[in-house]
Amino acid sequence: MEKEFDIQAYMTAGVERVVKDSIRATLKDPAESIFMAKFALATKKAADVRKKFKEEGLHVPPFLIASITSNCNLHCAGCYSRQNDATKDCEPVNQLSDEQWLTIFDEAEDLGISFILLAGGEPLLRKGVIKAAAKKPNILFPIFTNGVFISDEYFELFDKNRNLVPIMSIEGHKEATDSRRGEGIYDKLISNMETFKKNGQIFGNSVTVTTENFDDVLSDDFVSMLQGYGCKAVIYVEYVPVSDESKHLALSEEQEEQLRARIATLREEYEDMVFISFPGDEKSSGGCVAAGRGFFHINSHGGAEPCPFSPFSDTNVMDMGLRGAISSRLFQVLQAGDILKDDHVGGCVLFEKKEQVEAILKEA
Repeated sequence: MEKEFDIQAYMTAGVERVVKDSIRATLKDPAESIFMAKFALATKKAADVRKKFKEEGLHVPPFLIASITSNCNLHCAGCYSRQNDATKDCEPVNQLSDEQWLTIFDEAEDLGISFILLAGGEPLLRKGVIKAAAKKPNILFPIFTNGVFISDEYFELFDKNRNLVPIMSIEGHKEATDSRRGEGIYDKLISNMETFKKNGQIFGNSVTVTTENFDDVLSDDFVSMLQGYGCKAVIYVEYVPVSDESKHLALSEEQEEQLRARIATLREEYEDMVFISFPGDEKSSGGCVAAGRGFFHINSHGGAEPCPFSPFSDTNVMDMGLRGAISSRLFQVLQAGDILKDDHVGGCVLFEKKEQVEAILKEA
């Protein structure tokens, strides 16, 4: 009889690997290594908390993704958030306040959640939320930003609060980045990196991997360039199609396997950097880790969604709290069914199976 896959053990091992790699990557930075050593202890305590809840029948994921604003200053080609109408140019409506986000962060810590990825829109437009996150040193907050609004005030805030880690989006070299994100963005990113390096501050980069930039962003030339500027973490995000016209940008199954193999090689060759793939190798994790298996997404209004690429919700965290959201009917049905384990083309099974997800909501 085949042994049942233990998602709790799998995710805990993943957290431990990321923390171990982060400690190794920051050994030459005293301030950063001291923080990472303390954070390592915090993640072990958080894992014990999650294990306790598991014994009580509640599976708590170690990660959250929080889109703290629906506003953004850029119009990047192929943006899933704009395609889903999660990001708009108008003034945000009904988005959670700074205090409400702090309440969410407080409950996350109580539940044993170790990482909250702050996204948007452009998260640095919500300075109050970023400052609220700074108050929770036992949680690491990777901040996925386009980098435009990183200012002297933010450099100082990141320096004083090492649990805030800016992750700047870059698409490859100058031509590829400016083509997707806008003219001048690449030069701003390079300027930011130079300042972070001069200040001895940790930062990372996120790279959306498509069929068009695949070879470039996985090349030694690109990775060594980021290393030279002081980048400590590279998060490779597999492109998820936002329309039929963009399906050609999604990686083939062969390219997904090449990506896994390349990341394994990069981890060996660049010991002072952390490499993460999202959504990652679903085959080794018993299927997609969204919908509360390994993480879930909170939108700017508080809606709990399976993931940013699957913007469907039956629960608001301001009504039910995080604990209620984790136990939502939508998440429970998805976890118990076969959708998360289905084979699919492209970066996200829930995006491809969105009609089935919508049907689950209609059944309620």
